[in-house]
Amino acid sequence: MPKKAVVLGCGLVGATMARDLAGDGEFDVTAIDVSQANLERLKGFPRLRTECRDLGGPAQIKQAVANADIVVGAMPSTLGFMTLRAVIESGKPFADISFMVEDQTELDGLAKKHGVSAVVDCGVAPGLANVIIGHCAAQLDATDRVVFYVGGLPKRPRWMYQYKAPFAPADVLEEYTRPARMVEGGQIVTKPALSEPELIDFPPVGPLEAFNTDGLRSLLKTIKAPNMVEKTLRYPGHIQLMRILRETGFFSKDEIEVRGVKVRPLDVTSKLLFPLWTYEPGEEEFTVLRVIVEGRKDGRRLRHTYDLYDEYDRAAGQSSMARTTGFPCVIVARLLAERRFHEPGVHPPEYLGRQTGLLEHLLKQLSSRGVNVTYRTVEPAN
Repeated sequence: MPKKAVVLGCGLVGATMARDLAGDGEFDVTAIDVSQANLERLKGFPRLRTECRDLGGPAQIKQAVANADIVVGAMPSTLGFMTLRAVIESGKPFADISFMVEDQTELDGLAKKHGVSAVVDCGVAPGLANVIIGHCAAQLDATDRVVFYVGGLPKRPRWMYQYKAPFAPADVLEEYTRPARMVEGGQIVTKPALSEPELIDFPPVGPLEAFNTDGLRSLLKTIKAPNMVEKTLRYPGHIQLMRILRETGFFSKDEIEVRGVKVRPLDVTSKLLFPLWTYEPGEEEFTVLRVIVEGRKDGRRLRHTYDLYDEYDRAAGQSSMARTTGFPCVIVARLLAERRFHEPGVHPPEYLGRQTGLLEHLLKQLSSRGVNVTYRTVEPAN
């Protein structure tokens, strides 16, 4: 008898996850979103029903997941922590991609009390990158350096921003304003967003700009390495444009008065930018991820490098960012539903990487969905 899966939030990523879960007959899926327009994309899929309802509070969440065997979360970041708590209190296993600001591990004790396994930040980065890092760190005697680069970009960039955004405006602009935490010399340090740009070649794309962003999150606590950083990727020139806007005040949340009306510059900027940054139906884009982990094993210095390059799926009409973010989450959700991973608690993805064979399973499942990761290891010269 099929298990019951509930997908909370049905934007581009949520819809991709709902279709995947409903695709093989193992699950009867209910996709829930406040937007009927979002749900229309799922009409006609077998074993997939939709519900248009408000998910803005704990009571609504608990009602939505009451009959679920597994819950998958794709809620906006502002609702992520509330959703996590409500699902845990409902006693349901949970795989989630919400990039929430709050420290999710604060609910670890609550999850253990309710016997719930919750895997959070379970997308591409954070998510797949973390599983890779956790796996590599577990294989090494000592981890010396971790760096990962990630970006989702239009395949044919257009003047003037050479960028389009697959996510909510607030989440994207946060990358340009939130100070970036990293580890240098064994100490957690903070640097401005958009700082320390570097130009790196990523075949088959070519050169991309990388800049510091605050994406290490749980890795700051779970991985013992003296040097760690996450960097976001854009086409060359984008960083300078964003710096100009930020320093001029366009990303400020402090209200200003214009013709007697108080407005936040950030809200005006979002309103103006995002029509220009929204993908057209069928517009091609790609995701690129590179994870580098260096360390020592049996007296040898090793550098492990994992590369992902994925493009828009024309046949399925699925964006690459939705695929690379959603597929890791549903693969983990299936593991939770099958109780192949069932330790109670709130788990960042790097914990899964420590499990024997789990990274290999994740990469194999991704490959079966057309998302391929290459791997190489070398002994650095110094």
